[in-house]
Amino acid sequence: MEITFLGTGTSQGIPVIGSNDPVCLSNDPKDKRLRVSALVKWDDSTFLIDCGPDFRQQMLSNPVEKIDAIFYTHEHSDHTAGLDDIRPFFFKQGNIPIYANERVIKSLQKRFDYIFSLDDKYPGAPGVEEHVVTDNAFLVNQKKIIPIRVLHMDLEILGYRMGKLAYVTDAKTIPETEFYKFENLDVLVINALRKTSHYSHFNLEEALAFIKKVSPKRAFLTHISHKLGFHEEVQKELPENVFLAYDNLKIKI
Repeated sequence: MEITFLGTGTSQGIPVIGSNDPVCLSNDPKDKRLRVSALVKWDDSTFLIDCGPDFRQQMLSNPVEKIDAIFYTHEHSDHTAGLDDIRPFFFKQGNIPIYANERVIKSLQKRFDYIFSLDDKYPGAPGVEEHVVTDNAFLVNQKKIIPIRVLHMDLEILGYRMGKLAYVTDAKTIPETEFYKFENLDVLVINALRKTSHYSHFNLEEALAFIKKVSPKRAFLTHISHKLGFHEEVQKELPENVFLAYDNLKIKI
């Protein structure tokens, strides 16, 4: 299995438009972050986690031949706004399977009505095949996908476990009833927005505390804002098994 970090930034990305913050002005490519998304290659299957507004650019930087499924964490724009850009895959493959909870499916149907329309669908629009994710594990191409319930402030969203990998972003609270889904991980991906507290995201201290509690072999931090600091400086402060993810990083599991 291999995970590629297509984007590791927060909703505004880094650099933030018009910002004079030193991190936004950094020349280090690791300080330049597109909106958060990841690609998981598992044997012959290729799975996308979230499809945000930078999806086209991410695919040009990390070309793939097919997408077997898209797993959505939640409906916010930085995780969903790239849905129309799956068209090249649709033209080759047909309808692309998407997986999300019922609330997110309804949100996508409203925002991208021309994609989901059955009566008067625009001929150039992509097509999708909707699958509602519940609390139960499900199979895609005979691969077991385990949904993880987390809270983004008071919005229930999803993380996903695939084999020895767990991917969670935009979490502020993770119920202890979900902790067993993090057992015996080789790699945990978890959000760490900044050093100061935030109302709907783990800050660095909270992310490190969670990592310590579930004890993966390695952990990678994502959904990072410029307020966390320079990549190289923050990395020096982290435990030896914890790493700042960066755009286009590939990890074998």
